[in-house]
Amino acid sequence: MSRTALLPTALLLLCVLPAATAAPWAVVLLLLPVLVAAWVLRVGVDVAGSTPDADAAGEPGAGVTVRSLVGRRHVPWPEVAGIRIGSRGDLWLVTTGATEVRLPVVRLRDLPALSAASGGRIPAPVAP
Repeated sequence: MSRTALLPTALLLLCVLPAATAAPWAVVLLLLPVLVAAWVLRVGVDVAGSTPDADAAGEPGAGVTVRSLVGRRHVPWPEVAGIRIGSRGDLWLVTTGATEVRLPVVRLRDLPALSAASGGRIPAPVAP
């Protein structure tokens, strides 16, 4: 996710600050901007090993890594079967084991960039 998403988080902090100082128990409200900032900085998708040299070397990190707020899941390239487009334009990585992994910040408009980053393993969309 783009770091510019931290700007609304700073605005949220400014909005929560008066309420957080109103009562001693309201200091807990300051956790909300902190959690949002952690989500912005942590959530994402990493594509690694997109070159033929990396494949030939058997690079252990070659594949797609999906990061969430509290964990991550790595799918190696041999286990990637394709991409499914959800009803709201969200993308799901389909594995050969018939499981799906949601790509949290990747949308349909990002599919050409994802295809380029994957070295062609994920096919680029074609206009009808």
